[in-house]
Amino acid sequence: MKLTTFTDYSLRVLIYLGVKGHKASIAEISEAFNISKNHLMKAVHNLVQLGYVDSIRGKTGGIVLGQPPESVNLGEIVQRLEPDMDIVECFNRKTNTCAITPACRLKNIIEEAEAAFLSALGKYTLADLIQNRQALVRLLN
Repeated sequence: MKLTTFTDYSLRVLIYLGVKGHKASIAEISEAFNISKNHLMKAVHNLVQLGYVDSIRGKTGGIVLGQPPESVNLGEIVQRLEPDMDIVECFNRKTNTCAITPACRLKNIIEEAEAAFLSALGKYTLADLIQNRQALVRLLN
């Protein structure tokens, strides 16, 4: 299973905000992870829309976690950020041109693997990701 860069950046934003525990700016997060501010803004906008992040407007604005870290379930957030996990062509009915789809078992096996992947993620929350807060703070400074 491969997550999109968009999901990767979104998870990094949540980790950063969870570790810092206070308001942060997109520029600050961008610098900490050495990633594009433009891409990060799109990820943050989506996180705000989904309720995982709150945006504070104004000159001294920024972003903060919209929920306690214990409430942010990794399986749920990945499912919400990756609604179309079309791992192989046959997952997408609109673009599937594979001739063997009706008889092929690959799709069922991959669906089973995807369910196991999401189930494993569902056992963890953002709080689990930031348990080693001191080490993360050192690395992010």
